[in-house]
Amino acid sequence: MSGPGAPLIVVTGENDARRRAEIRAAAEPAAVVFAPDAAAAGGALATAEAVVGRVPPHLLGTAGRLRWVHSQAAGVDAELSPELRASGAVLTSSAGNGAVPLAEHALLLMLMLSRDAPRWARAQAEHRWDRHTHGELAGRVLGVVGLGHSGLDLAAKARACHMRVLGVRRRPGLPAPGVDEVHGPEGLPEVLAAADFLVVTAPRTPATAHLLGAAELALMKPTAFLVCVSRGGIVDEAALIDALRAGRLAGAGLDAYATEPLPPESPLWELPGVIVTPHNGATTRATADRGHAVLLANLRRFAAGEPLLNVVDQEAGY
Repeated sequence: MSGPGAPLIVVTGENDARRRAEIRAAAEPAAVVFAPDAAAAGGALATAEAVVGRVPPHLLGTAGRLRWVHSQAAGVDAELSPELRASGAVLTSSAGNGAVPLAEHALLLMLMLSRDAPRWARAQAEHRWDRHTHGELAGRVLGVVGLGHSGLDLAAKARACHMRVLGVRRRPGLPAPGVDEVHGPEGLPEVLAAADFLVVTAPRTPATAHLLGAAELALMKPTAFLVCVSRGGIVDEAALIDALRAGRLAGAGLDAYATEPLPPESPLWELPGVIVTPHNGATTRATADRGHAVLLANLRRFAAGEPLLNVVDQEAGY
């Protein structure tokens, strides 16, 4: 049981009775306050030493005792603000919780694009027998921009499909099982030129924002497909639309966008060769369970004064 002088932790978001009990047990001896969001936590935020969930920048000044913020998402671009950096609070994430389904979703989009699966769906809706020649993944080159949890899992899946895998990452010297060639950022043009499928799995950071613009897309083959499953704003959508309209790319599979929800007037909804999904490639029960497990582990570590898992490099952005 928590007592006088025990740390206070504010946990935001929806948590059922079972998860609330698990959170309280993991946080002992800290006291836990549950709230829909940080604003709804009221006065508790002023004395909280930790917050699970996003703290809006304008509220960080009221959280004078804050030492730790935990994001229940894998990407933390929404949480990382100048105010958070200035606060000195440690930021942790749920990185890795959705890696497997995100890689599956990327592979799904690749298969759908290579086989023009929407054509079959249209034919089925019209009760029309439509056999057509389509592509396959075997023997094709996959370029992966971002070799984190989901990028590496995608590489393993692609190798099982007999693809050659090229990767781009900030630190090319790290292990990358399943990747045939690993390039640093300077090798991006080479990967763009070689890829039959280019998949963006990188986080959005100052270094990756607008990484793929008109000049970069122009390096790709006109027969290539672009897939983005991580974060919007890495691909210049206007440049992508221009390239697709001009036939400089064969198609795109998108699950992340600069503006979400994707505005109804966006040409991406109706452009031929484009598959749009609503940024839920990793929205599975198992993803939520893995994220919850990371949270419980970090609550126990925080209570014990031990190093936390998934500490974010706030300068690098992930």
